[in-house]
Amino acid sequence: MAKALGGVAIVETPAALAAEATEVFVRSAAEAIGDRGRFAVALAGGATPRGLYTTLAGEPARSRVDWRRTWVLFGDERCVPPTDPESNYRMAWETLLEKVPVPAGQICRIAGEATDAARAAADYEATLRAVLEPDAARCDLILLGMGLDGHVASLFPGSPVLEERDRLVAAVETRAAVVSRRITLTLPAINAARHVLFLIAGAEKARAVAAALRDPASTLPAARVRPRDGVLTWLLDRAAAGALGRPATT
Repeated sequence: MAKALGGVAIVETPAALAAEATEVFVRSAAEAIGDRGRFAVALAGGATPRGLYTTLAGEPARSRVDWRRTWVLFGDERCVPPTDPESNYRMAWETLLEKVPVPAGQICRIAGEATDAARAAADYEATLRAVLEPDAARCDLILLGMGLDGHVASLFPGSPVLEERDRLVAAVETRAAVVSRRITLTLPAINAARHVLFLIAGAEKARAVAAALRDPASTLPAARVRPRDGVLTWLLDRAAAGALGRPATT
């Protein structure tokens, strides 16, 4: 098994990716609680994190995390109600959160159902600053997937929000997804994390992975994830890493 702590770690299968990500999650929680008394993690939506959440919800992983001292945040949300099948919160709730003893007040979802997405984004930024250190607003761990186009959270190629320098959360609209209205952490929030963990599986992601990792001039959102004072780990299954052995093409 790869030891995923900084850099690029490659495992053979999506199941092995979930197992390795579980170890990173458990270790990050223990270190944060040992150092600061609590663990703040931002969850990702999408298909790949499901395996991690399912593993964390079962034994022995469930008993290895101090959920009572865990605060759960979200990297992004679609502008839908929390019961909608497209909701990132719903996916995380059904696969993980309803199965582990995180206090309800420590699950901080984004109000995707709000009619005013910009206000909901501002409210979530206030939540972040209240839950985390007010000045630094540092998550202990941020989980990220990546789209075929290299987007992360709801930061899509060409979005003006990629140039945001001050806000931690923003409302965005995109034509690149079925649900066009979204609320997302910005790069300043992501790059403030103590540890950012990419979880990427599948051959269809290989080209974007290679472009983000190998092309120093890449403008893909994934390539702009660079924690200022933290660890960045790319955890890939073998298929997603398939283009790393040859020059990336764009």
